[in-house]
Amino acid sequence: MQMLIPFLVIGISVGAVYALSGVGLVMLYRASGVVNFAHGAVGGLAAMVCWQVIELGYADPLGWVLGIACATLLSWAYGRFIAPSLSQQDRIVRAMATLGLAFMIMGMAQWYWGDSPRRLVLPTDRDGLQWNGRRLISDTRLLALGIAMGVTALMAYVLAKTSFGLKMRALQSNRMLSGLVGVRIKRVDTWAWVIAGVLAGITGLFMGNMVRLNPTVLTFLVIPALAAAVVGRMTSLPLTVLGGLAIGVIEAMIILIPELSRYGSATAFVVAILAILWYQRHGITLSRDNSHLE
Repeated sequence: MQMLIPFLVIGISVGAVYALSGVGLVMLYRASGVVNFAHGAVGGLAAMVCWQVIELGYADPLGWVLGIACATLLSWAYGRFIAPSLSQQDRIVRAMATLGLAFMIMGMAQWYWGDSPRRLVLPTDRDGLQWNGRRLISDTRLLALGIAMGVTALMAYVLAKTSFGLKMRALQSNRMLSGLVGVRIKRVDTWAWVIAGVLAGITGLFMGNMVRLNPTVLTFLVIPALAAAVVGRMTSLPLTVLGGLAIGVIEAMIILIPELSRYGSATAFVVAILAILWYQRHGITLSRDNSHLE
């Protein structure tokens, strides 16, 4: 049992970042109906910018701020100027447009920074939680867990208790009717893209620390985030968090099984497929489809 605890703790910390990324996807989807495949690439860009600023000798906090700001600005620009021009298109077209954005960001980042091995080092890496005389988990991972839970609680409050959250829920229910009663759809959508950009930036910094700091690797980390969002039916924040944590824990635990350890990267796909099958069996739709009202 003692051997399992380190893997469990590490899995929870990584899963928390997956969950936070999934929350960003769900918040955007609830407002605009767009599945954002560029979420990982935007976060990856934030991590690369942060690393570059620190590498140039500037203070770490400046790197963090500029990295998240870069992700937020890019997401805002897409949501403000590009997404509205696609609002009348089918949801698949809008999703594919974000995939194109992801590949564009990934290609440019790969061209500029190359494929050299690097890692985003954070000050919180130095210390951590001790267990049996050994460091069980770094403060960075503890911080990631705390921020993920705190931000998720904040987003849940925004959706349930604020006028902005009410407008997001109205758009999810009926976009056309919401516009007729005075909801400024474009403004709400744009703010949803801003929120998604901030969350992508935060998760990008953490994943740049936890895994290899490489634009391609970080871009495809959107997969476990999407799987977590699918567990949450693209609408539920608590279920999305549960899905992200489950994926992280399974990925960590599967290392202990030699026959299955090579398939750890498939965990997100398996979890998403199982969730879809379970929902279909019980007659539950993944999300309310309002595409005919857009």
